Amino acid sequence: MIAYILRRLLLWVPSVMLVMLGVYALAFYGAGDPIKLIFLRAPGDVAYDPVKIEAIREQAGLNEPFLVQFGTYLLNLVQGNFGNSLFSGRSVWAMISAAAPVSLLLGLMAMIVTALVAIPLGMIAGMNQNSRLDYTILGTAVTLWAIPAYVAGPLLMVMLLAILPKGAMPYGWGGLFSVKIILPLIVLSFQPIALIIRQTRAAVIDVMTEDFVRTARAKGVPERVVALRHILRPVLTPVVTQLGLIMITIVNGAIFVELVFGLPGLGRLTVQALINSDYPVILAVTLIGSFLVMASNLLVDILYPLLDPRATDPKASRV
Repeated sequence: MIAYILRRLLLWVPSVMLVMLGVYALAFYGAGDPIKLIFLRAPGDVAYDPVKIEAIREQAGLNEPFLVQFGTYLLNLVQGNFGNSLFSGRSVWAMISAAAPVSLLLGLMAMIVTALVAIPLGMIAGMNQNSRLDYTILGTAVTLWAIPAYVAGPLLMVMLLAILPKGAMPYGWGGLFSVKIILPLIVLSFQPIALIIRQTRAAVIDVMTEDFVRTARAKGVPERVVALRHILRPVLTPVVTQLGLIMITIVNGAIFVELVFGLPGLGRLTVQALINSDYPVILAVTLIGSFLVMASNLLVDILYPLLDPRATDPKASRV
């Protein structure tokens, strides 16, 4: 088990480095000089002062070759320094530290809601295959999957505008246990719930054909016990492997959800950085999002053998 985890870690480290190289290359060879783009939006004729622009580029280290800039950036990252915002001059780390807790708490709650809602519904659908209940649950999952966050959020807001008074709108951040978080949480959980319902249903249908399930039923074991003791654990194995896809969905959906509902998280910070061409902030947020997705995939690799020991036992896999 320890050797398996070490192998995964050794594979994970170069993958992180490749992602960092790709993200930095996209920023370096991206759409124009960030200093010029910032000054072009400034009032007056300051944008046409090439001497001042070049001086700021030199101060920010943007006039160095690509490999030199990338090496400096990596060295600063090791020291916990994400640089300063080109637009406001604030520390990027301070900006991320203020926004990250909102996004992380919202994402964590979305994953908990997804697990509590989707896994039971998927098991119910799978254990009642081809019934009216199965079709209802599966149809609901397909409908939820077809509604992206950037459509569901504004649509629900428009519907609430016609119902609720202005002061009661769920807008802004009031903390994890505030009623304002309920609607963003629902919107953010739509597609993950649909994904897990379908995955769980397919896994249940597959597991129910196994001999140990038929044996338990033949012995007269109650259906509830069969579901919880014999079906649930093997079903969780393929469901856990979807954790990376769930994280991608939550990270992408958070950008639109935070913007629509006025949440001061990383998604809203990303949009502001894109508008302002604030490359240090864009780089930091992109790297954090990539790291979360890759960390979730690493967690899946570690959890998988705990749920299915055959993943690390070649002899067991041949039985």
